[in-house]
Amino acid sequence: MKVAVPSEDGVFLSQHFGRTPGFAIFEVADGNIVKREYRTNTFTGHVTEQHHGMGDHEEHDADHAVRTHGRILAALGDCDVVIAGGMGRRLFEDFSEHGKRIYITTQIEVKKAVELFLADELSSDKPACRGHQ
Repeated sequence: MKVAVPSEDGVFLSQHFGRTPGFAIFEVADGNIVKREYRTNTFTGHVTEQHHGMGDHEEHDADHAVRTHGRILAALGDCDVVIAGGMGRRLFEDFSEHGKRIYITTQIEVKKAVELFLADELSSDKPACRGHQ
């Protein structure tokens, strides 16, 4: 099983899922971390995307969800679990519809967040949305 965690640097959890510089990917087996990699975020569009003016915000958000959620789902397609500090409701629903389990944490270190997941100490009940709804 693979677990994806949005991360600033492979060590600390990103505060904004869509603007994360990358994702720490952990392969786990038998309750242990067996492999770890870091994927640079080239797929959400937020990292390099220029934001539009206030008048374009709603149209931009609807178009953005269609464009970037598909890229995120494809880029993390081999991952079964996503751990985040929070994410928008639409992305949470898209991940869920594609069979991903989403867990929310206040832990700031990615490895510790994965260890909490392995110990069954993370919540998956609801999206703790930050920012976008």
